[in-house]
Amino acid sequence: MIKLEIFSLNPFQENTFLVWDDITLEAMVVDPGCSNENEEKIVSNKIAELNLKIKYLINTHCHVDHVLGNKFIKEKYNCEFYAPELDIPLLERLVDQAEMFGVRTEPSPLPDKYLTEELFLLLGDCKMNFLFTPGHTPGEYCIIFEKDKICISGDVLFLEGIGRTDLWGGDYNTLINSIENKLFVLNDDFMVYPGHGDKTTIAHEKNNNPFLK
Repeated sequence: MIKLEIFSLNPFQENTFLVWDDITLEAMVVDPGCSNENEEKIVSNKIAELNLKIKYLINTHCHVDHVLGNKFIKEKYNCEFYAPELDIPLLERLVDQAEMFGVRTEPSPLPDKYLTEELFLLLGDCKMNFLFTPGHTPGEYCIIFEKDKICISGDVLFLEGIGRTDLWGGDYNTLINSIENKLFVLNDDFMVYPGHGDKTTIAHEKNNNPFLK
């Protein structure tokens, strides 16, 4: 069974996810937003407390607030790093992105491999796959645990909201299409864990999201 711990980090209050299999304790960090040593300690102390084995680092997309902790996680845990290929221009300009918002950071490493819809990864016996959901960025992916009915939605879908499309590479119609044709075909009882704010469900967003009525 999949377990999650969520940390709201950095000036953007971004949700960093620690995700693990409760039997093997194999784990991954999704969208590490650690922007300083204190936030790095918050995440690493929890990993140590739970005795987790970090297997993967995954970026759903490469906006500054979701990748500030890439270097720390990759170097500390020597884990396999996955990110969207179409978002690499954003990742390569991390320092420039950060400076625009008055945040200091170091360059991110580049991923070991790219996310694709053909890819599946395992935490213990828990299988995850990936849905290509562009619109907020050109390359964004959502992470799906079919058996546990969990969707980690990055900045695609929020509780009664959607991702911004006024940033580089964003496109409103593309984003709406991603949600309607990739996420809203999931079962209604899927839990959705977004990159900011509270969790929701597919059913709730179908019935209550003002952008999707």
